[in-house]
Amino acid sequence: MGRLRQLIGWPPARRAAVPAGMRVYAVGDVHGRADLLEPLLGWIAEDHARRGGEAALQIVFLGDLIDRGPASAKVIDLVANAGPAGAQQHVLSGNHEEMLLAILAGETEGVASWLDHGGAETLESYGVDPARFWADPEGLPRVMRAAIPSRHLALLRAMLDQVRIGDYLFVHAGIRPGVPIEDQAARDLRWIRKDFLTSTADHGPVVVHGHTIVPKVDHRHNRIAIDTGAYRTGRLTALGLEGQARWTLTSRLDQA
Repeated sequence: MGRLRQLIGWPPARRAAVPAGMRVYAVGDVHGRADLLEPLLGWIAEDHARRGGEAALQIVFLGDLIDRGPASAKVIDLVANAGPAGAQQHVLSGNHEEMLLAILAGETEGVASWLDHGGAETLESYGVDPARFWADPEGLPRVMRAAIPSRHLALLRAMLDQVRIGDYLFVHAGIRPGVPIEDQAARDLRWIRKDFLTSTADHGPVVVHGHTIVPKVDHRHNRIAIDTGAYRTGRLTALGLEGQARWTLTSRLDQA
């Protein structure tokens, strides 16, 4: 197609870019794997220094920092500590943070589902025994508010729905095709799968997302999937962006 484009005189296809003077790293779903996040943050700092120049460092966490893995409390602490020196951090809410925040607000109907999908491990990381809350969820919001440090609560409650940087839109799960970016529903941004993943539409910006596990970073013309299943595979991936360039860093503790 590129050769045909040249022969008939079409302009070259535009490649997505971030603004000049900026270097961006997007981090996929951590899911309680502090043992993968801690070295990855160090490698991001080293990679940024090695690439040099005066580029401003931006780090985007795509959500689902918590649940499933054994160390959600430490993950939140690492992110709350602001990461590499000089970095501007953007922390998105995933569907797992949405569930936790709903319980903190007193909504207990979804407690059993959250516990079954990794919430039990999160409670244990904060020193709370989850055993009694499957059958008796009413007291869990109060117990959680007491167990989770105020600094962690502040971070969780300040999480964003989306971040736009240049030609890229960063979200947790995806977007609803055909709906303007400014009109996207928060639930779609954190939960959508099939309608987004199967869409070949041009969404405007290239959507960088997690939520759906892929064996390796999946580059499509309209989206880039970077959730390499850290809690299950032992691989946590960051996507680097500068100008029109793209590259990846992966923290690995393979279990195979």
